[in-house]
Amino acid sequence: MTSDSGQYQLEILDQLSSLSASEWNALTGQDTGPFTKYEFLSTLEETGCVGGNTGWQTAHLVLRHHGRLVAAMPLYLKQHSYGEFVFDWSWAQAYEQYGMQYFPKALCAIPFTPVPGTRILTAAGEDNEVLHQKIIEGLKALVIHNELSSAHVLFATEAELQALQQQGFMLRDSVQFHWHNQEFKNFEEFLAALTMKRRKNIRRERELVAKEGISFRHIPGRSSTDQDWEFFYSCYENTYLDHQSSPYLNEAFFKLWAERMPENLHLILAQREGRPIAASLLVVDKEASKAFGRYWGAVEHVQNLHFETAYYQAIEYCITEGIQIFEGGAQGEHKMARGFLPTTIQSAHYIADPKFAQAVKHFLQREQQGIGAYVDELNEHNPLKSTKVEA
Repeated sequence: MTSDSGQYQLEILDQLSSLSASEWNALTGQDTGPFTKYEFLSTLEETGCVGGNTGWQTAHLVLRHHGRLVAAMPLYLKQHSYGEFVFDWSWAQAYEQYGMQYFPKALCAIPFTPVPGTRILTAAGEDNEVLHQKIIEGLKALVIHNELSSAHVLFATEAELQALQQQGFMLRDSVQFHWHNQEFKNFEEFLAALTMKRRKNIRRERELVAKEGISFRHIPGRSSTDQDWEFFYSCYENTYLDHQSSPYLNEAFFKLWAERMPENLHLILAQREGRPIAASLLVVDKEASKAFGRYWGAVEHVQNLHFETAYYQAIEYCITEGIQIFEGGAQGEHKMARGFLPTTIQSAHYIADPKFAQAVKHFLQREQQGIGAYVDELNEHNPLKSTKVEA
């Protein structure tokens, strides 16, 4: 689809390789983070993690002004709702009960990655309000012209959410758990900030792992080897097998990602007598002073090893590197006992059918009240003795 609106031209790309890395990344210099980089999104496509028969059909929206690329939105046509972390299966079921087809739907999101951030990428020196308006209008036109059920923009920024809401999108709340660095000098200072109960629990968990003779090796992406990634992938795959499911990402993806974006990756390996037994992966954005806990897995079970490898080692890394926020991923109330705080984030949803849109609106109003009460209840169990950050 190509459409003209005065001096602006909107296009849909069925593969990111239609653009060069320099063209796309010229739009991602405004604290957009590593997950919107050309290297990440194109690696998903080139290794077959999206496209083909995955149910993720690439349909990136790009906007040109006098032929110059000025804005873009990573976009997919979805045949299901897997890998999104904002659940709309009940919407799909209700839609189809009325004899309407819910899939495919349009989804603006980072595949398999519940990370808040910029979803409408814009060129420097341009009027963001105008570009937001043009891209969102194009997204709605895509839905209407192709008779899609809906469009969804997950975990967008506040400015993007406001622009989406102005054009008829409905906002939906969800909760994640983030760790905040309070200028801790070391892990003991972090523990001192916790309530006595949480502090004692973490010390006990760490002691049990240490008694198993387990040590840890931190591997910056630039120092990682194919062998490291092969072991990591066996751990990652094992996590899915334990839940009777298949991994979204393949080994080729991780190896190519490490080759293209080593500065953003940090592996943590747990080992016993020099033999690795577990691994976790951090994605690091030092410019934004953030780290993202992405994947964890083990080839043998050791009590509390998950907490040590995926949380405590990661927190130590953040303290050492002066990283301010560690996002632990979707869901997981158990993270609060490890010093994480609940954080409300939002997504935006556009439903083409007016009657169904009204029903979803009422559903979201009720859900928002429930999530508000849920967050209030969580905050009553704050793990910190005092909170210096906005949660």
